[in-house]
Amino acid sequence: MLGTSNSIMAMGLLALTWLGGVMAESSAGCGKTATIRNQQYSMQVNGKQRQYYVKLPDNYDKSRPYRLVFLWHQLGGSMTKIVNGEDPNRGGVIPFYGLPPLANNSAIFVVPDGLNAGWGNQGGEDTTFFDQLVKTVEADLCVDTKLRFSTGFSYGAAMSYNLACSRPQMIRAVAVISGGLLSGCSGGNDPVAYYGQHGTSDSVLNVSGGRQLRDRFVKNNGCTPVSEPNPNGGQSVKTVYKNCKEGFPVTWVIHNGDHNPSQTDSGSSTLIAPKNTWEFFSQFS
Repeated sequence: MLGTSNSIMAMGLLALTWLGGVMAESSAGCGKTATIRNQQYSMQVNGKQRQYYVKLPDNYDKSRPYRLVFLWHQLGGSMTKIVNGEDPNRGGVIPFYGLPPLANNSAIFVVPDGLNAGWGNQGGEDTTFFDQLVKTVEADLCVDTKLRFSTGFSYGAAMSYNLACSRPQMIRAVAVISGGLLSGCSGGNDPVAYYGQHGTSDSVLNVSGGRQLRDRFVKNNGCTPVSEPNPNGGQSVKTVYKNCKEGFPVTWVIHNGDHNPSQTDSGSSTLIAPKNTWEFFSQFS
């Protein structure tokens, strides 16, 4: 009987892997020889052909559960422009929003391509796209299913916000960079770890809209509201909310810039968003 009990216990732990001092919940792809590579793929979603790109860590290990990070492009952008980067001095983005070097091979990145170069999410079709991407990637690759993240700029921020609202059990944290309520917010009553960033001079999506998005998750996460500080001249200011529910922090960064994914502090060449985003995401393990 003891042997039988031990066998049952072992079977119950098959889906769990020790990672960084905690138990990671492993996807079905763990242990499999991966067929997904660093390249573009397509899938059918509600009868429409959808495109996406996957970037693997160097020396991908099929037995290691990785973070899974979704990167959504801005209006008029594309999967290709996120993968290759655009001129940051003209409102573009650096490749993969600058996150892979900071991730240090701890994450798999998925870059979806929007319909009509955006994320209108008509009838929830972009949310369904996300659902299918999760299933497809995790069936083939080794992912910690408790460590899924989403970020994007502008329309891509709106899509990340939508996922925080509609898929709170699937998303560990989001980083909403200069976002607005453009892709919907089905649900929106559950806590999700939330990083928001916005410029007071944003001429495309007013900062008041970014604050409204943030405040929903200040409330959902049980944080204590605070009087928001202004940017310190040309320096961004970070506010970390207090008394949030355990595991559901909220961080807000305000700067005096316009609608810009490549905002820097005065006198610095370091982009604000990548460093702050990865610092926020990497606290979860």
